[in-house]
Amino acid sequence: MEPLPKGLHGVHTRAQLSRVLSPYALRRALRDRRLSSFSREVLVEPDRETEFRTRAAAALLFAGPHAVLAGHSALAMHGCSAADTAPIHVLLPYHRKLRRRPGVVVHNGRFEESDVLELHGLHLLALDVALAEVLCRGSRRAGIACADQALALHSKQERAEFRAWTEHRIRSRPDSRGRRQGLALLDQATGLAESPAESWMLLALADAGLPVPVPQFTIFDLAGNEIYRLDFAWPELRVAVEYDGYVAHEGRQGYDTARDEDLRRRGWTVIRADADDLREPARLIAAINSAFRARGLAA
Repeated sequence: MEPLPKGLHGVHTRAQLSRVLSPYALRRALRDRRLSSFSREVLVEPDRETEFRTRAAAALLFAGPHAVLAGHSALAMHGCSAADTAPIHVLLPYHRKLRRRPGVVVHNGRFEESDVLELHGLHLLALDVALAEVLCRGSRRAGIACADQALALHSKQERAEFRAWTEHRIRSRPDSRGRRQGLALLDQATGLAESPAESWMLLALADAGLPVPVPQFTIFDLAGNEIYRLDFAWPELRVAVEYDGYVAHEGRQGYDTARDEDLRRRGWTVIRADADDLREPARLIAAINSAFRARGLAA
């Protein structure tokens, strides 16, 4: 049995394989399920065909040499876990057409070579270009979560510049659809959210018309040591919202209760939120407004 050459994340073209395998060996590899067909010309190692990079590589080889990963797929390659990894989004110049294939979404548009980079052997759009697309044309939840993660990939000193570049990309998009949404979501993103759910929570608070909270607000003791960090806070009113993600808070109920009680002794009102509040935030918004009224702020 002839060994398979090293492919691009487990992906090969028939032409590449034909240069190192005999026709018989290639047919046998397909028959023995050492290779499976992604398309007529693109073959994939079956034990890797569910991996994101493998599917992305197969989509690019299927689309041809002018294709680049775009939108959610480009963001996922850059390290944004909030981006959708299926289907694979590829961008082609207007003059290149491609037949449909399940699992691959083809977009046609203009892009500059300077906006394309190579990462792990795959060509994709730069982070700011891909983010601008998702902010304008994707769902609002996906947009703000990806924006938070993209900002978090940069140091605090670099974030203002990256935000400015992304805003420029949004304003200069040939397609003006979604521009208002994209700018609003970029303005709300902070890069401080510790999970996509926290990004969605900030979006829900903004949608309710509440004053913008301070994310990841730190409370210090008299010696200047950090003792608590609150997910969302209105420091002037000493009102806070803590999001109870399942993984982060599993087995911590006792600690969280003691922590909240200590914060109350320090003058804070702590409101706990969970996934149910993300689906239907009315209870949470009412609780926040009630806390605001108790502190003398009209809702």
